[in-house]
Amino acid sequence: MTTPSTSYCFRPADASDPADLRAITDIYNAAVVEGGSTADLTPRTADQRRAWVESHRPPYGVFVVEDDESGEVVAFGALSVFYDRAGYDGVTDLAYYIAPAWRRRGVGAFLLDHLLTEARGRGMRKAIGVIFADNAGSIALMRRFGFTRFGTLPAAARDATGVMLDMSYWYLDL
Repeated sequence: MTTPSTSYCFRPADASDPADLRAITDIYNAAVVEGGSTADLTPRTADQRRAWVESHRPPYGVFVVEDDESGEVVAFGALSVFYDRAGYDGVTDLAYYIAPAWRRRGVGAFLLDHLLTEARGRGMRKAIGVIFADNAGSIALMRRFGFTRFGTLPAAARDATGVMLDMSYWYLDL
């Protein structure tokens, strides 16, 4: 095992870059198969992930985190439409996924910090996180960054393992 890097690069994802698309697809599908962090029940194809990345028009966007030493994409995150009605403009739904081998190395905190900076720079006024209520890692990140839990929806979504889980809702005024 290599020594964990402490230096990362945050940048916009490039849907036309095969390496970005492969990393986003692989990281996401690992989360699908593992369960507990996405309500997708089957892995996504590269074409589905490309369409998802391309659907994020400004002020929204998809971003990747690279390890500076290896150049490997180790995580990705998105600022997505929270609710598709004009009155909700300025509210973004945050999503983030970290490659299993890179968890507990500070990547999540690095990514969330940069996503929030990006959201503020794009004029967002609120960030929302929708998280499985038993996802301790994401809940710890929400608390660390000052998010407030504003609700729980019991037995709201099933993950790929077949488990029905509660969803927790978090917000941060930007």
